[in-house]
Amino acid sequence: MRKLSLKELNRASVAEFKAQEKAPICLVLDNIRSALNVGSAFRTADAFALEKIVLCGITATPPHREILKTAIGATDSVDWSYEKEVTPAIHRLREQGYKVLAVEQADRRTFLQDVKVEEGQKYALVFGNEVQGVSEEAMAAVDGCIEVPQFGTKHSLNISVCLGIVVWEFFRQWEYGK
Repeated sequence: MRKLSLKELNRASVAEFKAQEKAPICLVLDNIRSALNVGSAFRTADAFALEKIVLCGITATPPHREILKTAIGATDSVDWSYEKEVTPAIHRLREQGYKVLAVEQADRRTFLQDVKVEEGQKYALVFGNEVQGVSEEAMAAVDGCIEVPQFGTKHSLNISVCLGIVVWEFFRQWEYGK
């Protein structure tokens, strides 16, 4: 066994990426404190060719040294916008045909393994602050809630890890669950 070279990976250029079909997912980052986590979200969005990212509240925006450090160029390929308030962003996404789901621990949630991703449906996935989670305002505005089950002593996952797990499950169902 040998590792593939970068050339053998045959990745798209930024221009090719911008032109290609995207997975119908928008990431909504609600008051994310760490710019490193924001950069990781960009890198995941690039890896799975997601439609866009909406950065809200105190979430850092590119160009930012720590975002660029973890995004490694994904801020150039992934479409993004900034909204001061998360609730209007959620309402706009819903008007654009997105089903808006918080990723949070809540009383009325669906565990990730029970989520049935609908073909043809666009999704906006809301990820919250590293300490407070998804804001109460966002929770009141979303269409539903997904929880990643956990079995250890900590009460949450790092946002970049959680984001990767959730996006992979959506992608897996679309691409490999047919």
